[in-house]
Amino acid sequence: MTFLNFAQSLCTNNPFLINIKFEEAAEAVKTLTKRPRDEEFLQLYGLFKQAKVGDINTAKPGGFDMKGKAKWDVWKSKEGMSQSDAKEAYITFVNTLLEKYK
Repeated sequence: MTFLNFAQSLCTNNPFLINIKFEEAAEAVKTLTKRPRDEEFLQLYGLFKQAKVGDINTAKPGGFDMKGKAKWDVWKSKEGMSQSDAKEAYITFVNTLLEKYK
């Protein structure tokens, strides 16, 4: 077992560590030196909202609010994912973005 796999198994089995890693990832993403693509921002948004709020709890924006509709759609696509799983997916995605855009 590699160290990374070991560390991930610790996070998976410990909600407290998942929360710490999630908050660290939320701060780390602010340090990107290059701008991710719009699709990547949307995925980041959807995972963040699912992790913090859970399943979507707002009405779908009207047709003229293209940005709001895109954000709503991506969050809706995460519906049913547990908040813990969303946090882990967010952490993994942020790490990918950090490697790509740091």
